[in-house]
Order: sequence, then structure tokens, then C-alpha cells
Amino acid sequence: MSKFEDNGGYYIDGVPYMDCKYTGVPVKNVSENVTYVISDRALQSRMYKMFPEDFEEKTKQYKPTGRPAGWHFMNEFVDKDGNVFHKGKEQPKLKGTLKPTKVKPKKKVKRKTKDEILVARHKEKLAANRQLKKDLEKQKKFLMGDVDKWWRKDYR
Repeated sequence: MSKFEDNGGYYIDGVPYMDCKYTGVPVKNVSENVTYVISDRALQSRMYKMFPEDFEEKTKQYKPTGRPAGWHFMNEFVDKDGNVFHKGKEQPKLKGTLKPTKVKPKKKVKRKTKDEILVARHKEKLAANRQLKKDLEKQKKFLMGDVDKWWRKDYR
């Protein structure tokens, strides 16, 4: 056995591998002179623990501009600083010549709870049953010979 294999290294199809010291994940293409290996994930977690302030800045990707959603699709948009945009392209010659675009706030849709949905459905069923009973009574009267109402205009 070589020193590489004594340190926990092994070969798969002639490629040297070694398991990560912390996570146990196999790492491919390692040198035969190493004593241990740290995987990329273990290294990232150690770096985050050592320098958390560096990672916080890089993980925030979205920075709000203060412009509404879809501003770049508008034919003309003027932000609060007076910058003028035509279909998302800035027009520096027109800066400060127009008033800022007023943006309407989004309509908030109130979502119904399951109980409210069930109550509304129950009320609809009751109303439908009442209408069915009225229609049934009209048909009974008609079949019993109460025909004079049928010919009147207000009955139709």
C-alpha cells in the first residue's frame, strides 16, 4: 500500500479519490501527496462562519429601485428624480422636463377563508331550493286547473 491509500485515498478507474474530512463526500482528482481533503461545500460553510459579513452582501441580489413593477414596459415613465424613460430606455435630453409619473397602488384582493366559502355555498343552495319550491308550486297549480294565471302577462 502507498502512503496515499494509507491516508484514506482510493482509485476508481485510475482516478484518485479521497473522502472529505468533514462531510465524507468523495472528492475527485486529488493529488497523491495529500493527507486529507475538504469538499467545496464544507469549505464554503467554514468561510461563512469565519467571514459572515462578506457573504451577507453577496447573497442579497435584489435591490429595490423605487420604481413600480413593469415601469420599463410603459411608453413613458418619469421617476421621482426627473429621469425620463421611453419603453425602458433613458432619455437624458428630457431629464427634468416632465412631472413624475403617478403610480396607482395595486388593488388588494381579500381572500376568503374556507368557512366563508362554505357559508356562501350554503346560502346559494338555500336560494336555489326556495326557487325550486316556487316553480314546483306554480306547476302544481297549473296542473290542477288554475289556468287563468297562465294567460296573464304578469305571470309569464
